[in-house]
Amino acid sequence: MGPSRAALRTSAAAAVSAALIAGTVTVLAPAAEAAPSVRFVDITGDGGTVLKANVLTPAGADASARYPLVVLPTSWGLPQVEYLAQAQKLADSGYVVVGYNVRGFWQSGGRIEVAGPPDTADASRVIDWALAHTPADPRHIGMAGVSYGAGISLLAAAHDKRVKAVAALSGWADLIDSIYSGRTQHLQAAAVLDGAATLTGRESPELRAIFDNLYSSNLSKEQEMIDWGRRRSAVTYTDQLNANGAAVMLASAWGDTVFPANQYASFYEKLTGPKRLELRPGDHATPELTGLFGLPNDVWTDTERWFDHYLKGADNGIEREQPVRLKSRSAGGYEGYPDWKSVGATRRNIALAGSPTIHANVDSGADGGIVFLSSILDQVAQLPPVASMPLLPRRWAAVWQSERYGSAQRVRGTATLHTTLTPTAESGTFVAYLYDVGPLGIGKLVTHAPRTWHGRTPGEPFTVDLDLFSTAYDVPAGHRLALVVDTVDPLYLEHNPSGAQLTFSSPVDDPSYVSVPLREQ
Repeated sequence: MGPSRAALRTSAAAAVSAALIAGTVTVLAPAAEAAPSVRFVDITGDGGTVLKANVLTPAGADASARYPLVVLPTSWGLPQVEYLAQAQKLADSGYVVVGYNVRGFWQSGGRIEVAGPPDTADASRVIDWALAHTPADPRHIGMAGVSYGAGISLLAAAHDKRVKAVAALSGWADLIDSIYSGRTQHLQAAAVLDGAATLTGRESPELRAIFDNLYSSNLSKEQEMIDWGRRRSAVTYTDQLNANGAAVMLASAWGDTVFPANQYASFYEKLTGPKRLELRPGDHATPELTGLFGLPNDVWTDTERWFDHYLKGADNGIEREQPVRLKSRSAGGYEGYPDWKSVGATRRNIALAGSPTIHANVDSGADGGIVFLSSILDQVAQLPPVASMPLLPRRWAAVWQSERYGSAQRVRGTATLHTTLTPTAESGTFVAYLYDVGPLGIGKLVTHAPRTWHGRTPGEPFTVDLDLFSTAYDVPAGHRLALVVDTVDPLYLEHNPSGAQLTFSSPVDDPSYVSVPLREQ
């Protein structure tokens, strides 16, 4: 099995590399004569692990001048040529660029450590190598990456004071809040990561155990898993990152099904140095995808502007722009805000009256969609997951609706659910969905989030406060908002025993509601 897997990995590497290189060559062909050449090198990482890398320097560069350095760790499951198109653009504009395959994937040595200490040490070793073997300037060093590369870049900036600027694209700041939010396993996201690691890399025994415990809901290992994730989360090292003073740009997608936008927004608020937050329609890594082929791309354009200012000192105005930059999923251009709390400047509550009881273990038809596919459809065609409010079976779904709105409601930020729940079992899961409901009762998904509990006394009510995933969505005039709660969603692992029931109530002294953040009209 080992040799066949290695052969499959090699074939996949060739296919992905060929696609990326072909796209890069096609886009950059008119400038091929002036384009910097690529050197493929081996870099010795932490503990002697060999990291496969590529290096680009500005055309005509020699030892008489120094150039700012940008280091690009690869995404989860992608080969070292991933960033070649963007690396060539950066080199053309005066940067030394080193892209490298992170340990455990493709032809690099070692095993997958999921941004553990060996990965952050590797990033520092790559910087060491670049300073010794290229005309890189030790005073002007940046890191950037998509997904896994974003997470490693943030962690490296917290551990290595030489990193002065970071662009973390579609990454995570809090790993546990990403794949275990609401104490719920994000099943499809974990399966995608696991499958990609199996195909393109070599999982460490520790990672294999983490996946197995996650799938099996092994509560005896829950704290161990949480501690493992905290060590791999930039939010754990916020004080170090702030002390180091790196300029941090965070960019992600509203519909990211691997690393939801909430955890980036929360982390952004904790940063005290130069910072920028960009959120756009799409799913995991889709907003920056076209840029990997050298096509025009807003995310990569802003990444280069970020580095131009904080590594080159260019007066391009990026530091004077509103630092929170959002694009609605519905329509229109970019919106700027001075900070995250200003995004949803006002809030409107929808009362959740009554005491509906729902039965568990059956999917009502209200769903968060399919990992990657649903949010991509929303990005390119404004077609989020839909559900018919009149046809949702009330045995398995609780439904509350607002009045019809006389004007458009521009939802911005994080909606929150507050309710009182009485379960019939000590463990369970529910998923809350917020829909935009048109005149015919068809609801388009605005946002959602799961919530799981353990160790509760059956029949005893308890209060639940749940943040739904942050979003930007315009509800047209004449539509309603609806909150739907059920117990099964293919995106997540549920914990409801067979026959369980959940009752949602609204006590007089503690009424239930969903609070919706709105942009000021």
